[in-house]
Amino acid sequence: MPTECLFRDDSYLRSCDARVVALTEQGGVVLDRTVFYATSGGQPGDTGTLTTSAGVAVPIATAVYTDAAKSEIAHVPAPNSPALKVGDAVTAAVDWDKRYARMRMHTALHLLSAVLPYAVTGGSVGETESRLDFDIPEAGLDKDDITAKVNAMIGGNAAVSSRWISDAELEANPGLIKTMSVKPPMGTGCVRLIEIAGLDLQPCGGTHVRSTAEIGKVQVTQIEKKGKQNRRVRLALA
Repeated sequence: MPTECLFRDDSYLRSCDARVVALTEQGGVVLDRTVFYATSGGQPGDTGTLTTSAGVAVPIATAVYTDAAKSEIAHVPAPNSPALKVGDAVTAAVDWDKRYARMRMHTALHLLSAVLPYAVTGGSVGETESRLDFDIPEAGLDKDDITAKVNAMIGGNAAVSSRWISDAELEANPGLIKTMSVKPPMGTGCVRLIEIAGLDLQPCGGTHVRSTAEIGKVQVTQIEKKGKQNRRVRLALA
């Protein structure tokens, strides 16, 4: 059955009550609802705990989707964790400091893609440093210049919001899609857009802060040449 993904509507939820509805062959725990972000789009799955009504805590090493449609999430327990069974009531809680750092970084990457308006060929979200790969035929990118432009956007304290559009609306506006290697999930009838007011608008299933000011200062730490046209830009929280 589909998992109710609470993080898609509120990235700031740290915990929720849920029930175990299935166990995967690999040992993953499927809940009816969750606050755990599942690995996708370059952002790692959340870590945290599932705690039973009896107070037994099961540490979760990551969360992953079990299907291509990204409708069901399995919570992967750390090795040698206590076992859960179908029907168990649990409280699911994410490691908030790690999640919030990724929210700040993921939002910062959206600003980086606004400063560098080129097709994105790859990316990765971390707690302190992240990266985007761009399809740029010529070099000549300046770290300090890019840093200054991203920080100016951050300082503007622009609101960050999400909304849903239909698959048909996205197909009618292909320019919204910046990523070449990862396409937004379609087929369920709707796609989530992330808007940074006046700065950026693109499909994204990740977790983000509510305003750019929450990101804090950032620094472009490195620009690497990856192939003939790819440039990897690394961005860190200052």
